[in-house]
Amino acid sequence: MSVLSGLLAALTFPKFGLFFLGWVFLIPLLFALLGQRPGQAFGLGFVAGFVFYAILLYWIPAVPAHYGNLSPALSFFVFLLLVALMSLFWAFFALLHAEISPFFPRLCFLLAPFIWVAMEYAATHVLTGFPWGLMGHSQAKNLPFLQLAATTGVYGLSFFLVFLQGCFLLSLVSRKKSPFFLALAIVLFLHLWGGLILKNEPASVEAFTAGVIQGNVSSDIYWDRISREEVEALFQEHLELSRQAQSGGARLVIWPEFSVPLCFSCPQPLYQEFKTKLYQFVQETQCTLLLGTNETSRRDGENLYYNTALCLSPDLTITQYYKMHLVPFGEYTPYKKIFSFIEKVTHAIGDVTPGREYTLHRFEGKPFGSPVCYEIIFPSLVRKFTARGARFLVTITNDGWYGRSSAPYQHFQIAIFRAVENRRYLLRAATTGISGIVDPYGRVVARSSLMTKTVLTAKVSPRRDLSVYARYGDFLPYGSLTLTGISLMLARVKRAHERKKTRFRRTIV
Repeated sequence: MSVLSGLLAALTFPKFGLFFLGWVFLIPLLFALLGQRPGQAFGLGFVAGFVFYAILLYWIPAVPAHYGNLSPALSFFVFLLLVALMSLFWAFFALLHAEISPFFPRLCFLLAPFIWVAMEYAATHVLTGFPWGLMGHSQAKNLPFLQLAATTGVYGLSFFLVFLQGCFLLSLVSRKKSPFFLALAIVLFLHLWGGLILKNEPASVEAFTAGVIQGNVSSDIYWDRISREEVEALFQEHLELSRQAQSGGARLVIWPEFSVPLCFSCPQPLYQEFKTKLYQFVQETQCTLLLGTNETSRRDGENLYYNTALCLSPDLTITQYYKMHLVPFGEYTPYKKIFSFIEKVTHAIGDVTPGREYTLHRFEGKPFGSPVCYEIIFPSLVRKFTARGARFLVTITNDGWYGRSSAPYQHFQIAIFRAVENRRYLLRAATTGISGIVDPYGRVVARSSLMTKTVLTAKVSPRRDLSVYARYGDFLPYGSLTLTGISLMLARVKRAHERKKTRFRRTIV
């Protein structure tokens, strides 16, 4: 039963994409947990989580092996450690459910969605956080239900997926149909409500055309190992693609992360030459450019390097957003006192400095935010751009590390949620794909294929209004954590009370 739950959950995500299985994935595990002691439940939950993450993240071992020069055996060992760590969130869900169920045998099924959301929120924030594969993400194609994300974030979709399944088990155990049919009515109402939102969206205002550039630059390229002529050719290709976008009406043009070596703050002649040509381009075309660059500065005699989203306007003003949430073991080594040994076995870990501010850029007076690559998977981080005034969102990324695996599809699917949560257009430029433009309701207006060189253009409408999620944030996870904690404490109190009663009876006897 545990294995089946993990398998069903994995099948809901790309490339399988059987999102309807999200409505039944947890039933086998919940059934298996009936009557189990907490220790046994923990093991069952761990097995389910392990199966899920092993299938979902199968693409991870190839990355450190190919790009980090790790042996296949060591890469696979690292993969198993990550899968085991992520499986703990499923395990603790099962453990908490089993702790509470003996004392609240019916209520525990109604508490299941709160416990689940609490664990997903923990997965988003514990250690460095890795909210990849939250169950709500599986419903990206379910557009009416997806609209709930504007109120609750992705966690609300996870909540109601588990809520329906918990009520099904409650009906099964209590032999009453009403809990399941009531839950089904609520879920159907949410779909109807979402459908009405899709039909009654506000009219577009202040629309402009944006262009997204996908240069299809391989991640196998090391800039210090190819000739200057090859680098210049790549730069010219991106300029030509930008001119195509401009001729198609684009006034904002977006280049991906790491598609061309750019550094506006570096004194080297090649960087300065590229900078000059980009200045000429924006002045000639009156386009605004959003570029992925690597900027540097000095602090206390030390060189600092930033993964940067740089905006260059026609009047040659520049704004820079420094990526804040870096990729652990990719851009930096977290908890260096513990993991310093990893740097000795791979050359793939960078030494990037995290940014500290949610810097907004401006396009023709309209502020916008630009979370970089990995940051797009964090709902609360992206929300803060909108809360600070961003009227649309841009994300630049390099998913070339993952080839044609399911990783780029999963990453793009997660990005769709940030558009809906914030009710903002989202423009995504990826080095090798998948690039796309997503409207505030999760509809993909334009989308590229993997490993293709292309230009995407579409109308974008900036918005001023704030969604409930953008305004109030993670109120559902906070409530879920609180209710889970209270339920656990009440269960412990009842257990202590029953033990006292048992001891009292034995004393009398």
